[in-house]
Amino acid sequence: MNKLSAHQGRFIVFEGGEGAGKSTQVKALVAKLRAQGLEVVQTREPGGSPGAEALRDLLVRGDATRWSPMSELLMMYAARADHLEKVIRPALERGAWVVCDRFADSSRAYQGAGGGVAPAFIEQVDEAVVGHTQPDLVLVLDMPVEAGLRRAHSRGDAENRFESKGVVFHERLRAGFLKRAAQAPDRYRVIDADREIETISADIWSHVHGAFADLRGV
Repeated sequence: MNKLSAHQGRFIVFEGGEGAGKSTQVKALVAKLRAQGLEVVQTREPGGSPGAEALRDLLVRGDATRWSPMSELLMMYAARADHLEKVIRPALERGAWVVCDRFADSSRAYQGAGGGVAPAFIEQVDEAVVGHTQPDLVLVLDMPVEAGLRRAHSRGDAENRFESKGVVFHERLRAGFLKRAAQAPDRYRVIDADREIETISADIWSHVHGAFADLRGV
């Protein structure tokens, strides 16, 4: 785990497939951290800044074949660059905690493992755009693909472009998230998301509390 000074913020990211309950758990963690008296910026990707939100509409709506994986990747990182410049880096520099619903590992999973874009190319783009602004902790919410897709479809959300890519695609991206987590167990925690919401929230808080010395006394 990165050791940061008291004047630097902390960066926590939630990752996982469709229907894993990330948005619900992001809200729960943000509320818990704010209850400790911390400044917390809650954000998401794609999106999080006005420019990135405009790109989000292009990415998450429409037919599954609207964009190629390479086009998706470049738009994702264009949105990410704006998000980092306008929201994430300023928040971290002033000492705030940032909790983000998806970040760069979603690009590695969706456009890389799922879409077939070469991992080496993704890492080159990531180095140029994200650089040293890497998450301190990544919480991967994991559950069986078909169960997650059922949950996602039940929402009736118009932002369903990625959900419509099929089970095989989503199995590949699930494997991509788990592989990434296994490669860096010091920064990643895999959370069983196929449980009751309150149980998952308690599990997440246990991992977050244990990861940051700032929280040890609370």
